[in-house]
Amino acid sequence: MTAPLVVLVGPPGSGKSTVGRDLAERLGVGFRDTDADVERSAGKPIPEIFIDEGEPHFRELEAAAVRGAARSHDGVLALGGGAVMAEATRELLRELPVVFLEVPLADAVHRVGLDAPRPLLAVNPRARWRELMEARRPLYLEVATAVVDTAGRTPGQVADAVMEALELKTPHE
Repeated sequence: MTAPLVVLVGPPGSGKSTVGRDLAERLGVGFRDTDADVERSAGKPIPEIFIDEGEPHFRELEAAAVRGAARSHDGVLALGGGAVMAEATRELLRELPVVFLEVPLADAVHRVGLDAPRPLLAVNPRARWRELMEARRPLYLEVATAVVDTAGRTPGQVADAVMEALELKTPHE
């Protein structure tokens, strides 16, 4: 069985995709985002899945995408913000090198933008983001091998911190 070198978890706006691509490039491995996997398998964007089939169906697709990626991808893997809500996903992640990218609300709002097409943040995004974090933060911490604070850091600085936290080396080191 193949396993990811790094799994990134965190809320919307924490930089999972941006930092993940940077890490993958540094490490000379592939990058994979389970949200993109879900969109590919469903043949439509995530907001449309929420509208057409509802959140429970999306969560099923998400859990399947995480399961498949965790077993077949040997690079850097970024999970959707709510993937940790599923117990089976958390169980799977306990065996992997997981980094929780922690981000303050102000930074997340700036990065995500209040008009971004994120179904769970559509109404009163700041309050909803806080609610999501209250529910998810303990779960992110439960699965995390390391926690990296992204506050005031560039994606490159966050990638440096992830590398340091997991003691990863670039291919030429």
